[in-house]
Amino acid sequence: MASALTVLFLGCWLAGHSGVWGGQDYPKPTISVSPSSVVAIRGNVTIRCAGLYPGMEFFLRKTGHPNPQRQTVPDGTVAEFPIVNVSREDRGSYTCDYRSITDQNRTSYPSDSVEIIVGEPSYPKPSISLRPSGGVSLGGAVSVWCQGQPRGVRFVLNKEGHHFLPVDSDGFEAVFPISNVSREDGGSYSCSYHNKSEPFTVSYPSDPVELVLRDPSLPRPSISLSPTGVTAPGANVTIRCQGQRRNVTFFLHKPRDQNPQRQMDPAGDGVEFLITTVGRQHGGNYSCSYRNRSEPFVSSEPSDPVQLEVKDPSLPRPSIALIPTGVIAPGADVTIRCQGQRQNVTFFLHKAGDLNPPRQMDRAGEGAEFHIPTMGQQHRGNYSCSYRLQLEPFVYSEPSDPVQLVEAEPTLPKPVISPSGEVSLGGAVSIWCWGQGQGVRIVLNKGGRHVAHVDTVKSVFEFPINNVRQEQGGNYSCSHHSRSEPFVRWSDSVELVVRG
Repeated sequence: MASALTVLFLGCWLAGHSGVWGGQDYPKPTISVSPSSVVAIRGNVTIRCAGLYPGMEFFLRKTGHPNPQRQTVPDGTVAEFPIVNVSREDRGSYTCDYRSITDQNRTSYPSDSVEIIVGEPSYPKPSISLRPSGGVSLGGAVSVWCQGQPRGVRFVLNKEGHHFLPVDSDGFEAVFPISNVSREDGGSYSCSYHNKSEPFTVSYPSDPVELVLRDPSLPRPSISLSPTGVTAPGANVTIRCQGQRRNVTFFLHKPRDQNPQRQMDPAGDGVEFLITTVGRQHGGNYSCSYRNRSEPFVSSEPSDPVQLEVKDPSLPRPSIALIPTGVIAPGADVTIRCQGQRQNVTFFLHKAGDLNPPRQMDRAGEGAEFHIPTMGQQHRGNYSCSYRLQLEPFVYSEPSDPVQLVEAEPTLPKPVISPSGEVSLGGAVSIWCWGQGQGVRIVLNKGGRHVAHVDTVKSVFEFPINNVRQEQGGNYSCSHHSRSEPFVRWSDSVELVVRG
């Protein structure tokens, strides 16, 4: 009989010291770990225990340790148990429960367990990535990939408030698929690994990766650049993102940039991102999106992209030439040749005042030829060319000097040129051009190449040549045209012979 009383007394003593007096009158609390159940040595972590009723005393129990931590919460329903300067001794499995402050016989059931896992500095930190990496729409699918260096380990995926089953790997990586993603799946993820025989000694967690979910119901923003066109180095560029929602956070994205710029919109529906002192590293495609502040991991679809193109003065400027030279007859075949000093580039042919995109041509060599098979009025104008490296598609050379493509106009009166004849080496001679009309440009050509021009209100002009050199001999012609309408007609040619 004494033995039975002793057993009864011992059972009551154990019940009192485990926090369980009488029956369990309250539902089990919830337990969570913040910021993550995987913590580095000397790091900090907090275990939260939440009940349903105020006026409770909470107990945090660790498996294998007889003395629980306790905390009295007279007004609230949540107790926090911080663990600071974490050591290996803190790793393990934890549960919590609570009892009434006023009636200690009324207790709760124990919570589910959580594990505190302490990072081992000797284990190389793993890496983590999302596939697809550009975000996923609600209802879609995504996979979280964890990669480490040892083989045959157990990978653990960490996200606050979520529990994922560990994955055993025979190789160096593990995949955690998430199908039919919902808003609750958005957030910050990290992963770690441990030997299967040591579940509480793991690697430090990977750097975090954010899973951002796109909501197609949110209107897409628009994006614009100021100034437009190819940007000179050192200039400032403003990228404006415009949405249809207020009190959101805008994000500016650039491919292969893992950390998008972000900017709050305090009251309006748009923000401006300033890029100062533009360099070649800023070239690329940009887009923007936004997120409501109440749902930081749910995003709009991205805007259409804009291209920031940057000039690089260190790239040699190309040259440009017309074939044939001079004034082109209507209907003639014309070739505009662009010549550079780099291979594997894309050449661009620009026409002044043309709002259409420039013509372009990929070349493995150093030059490109742009053909105009039938010269017409629409082809008249000033042309220049530039190029970009195919390996850096947003970095451009400075443009070449311009060339003017001029079409002959048979209805204009033919100008007159004189004189022809001979001149002694070192002597002097004048070439005269007569046209019709006033306020014209008179152009002197030699061998089809432009050598001089003058804008004049007269219909005749003298081109003097002093101290004549041998190379100045040859065939000369002249043309005239209105400065506002570059339609010309050539004179006949005259030959200047230099006696040696």
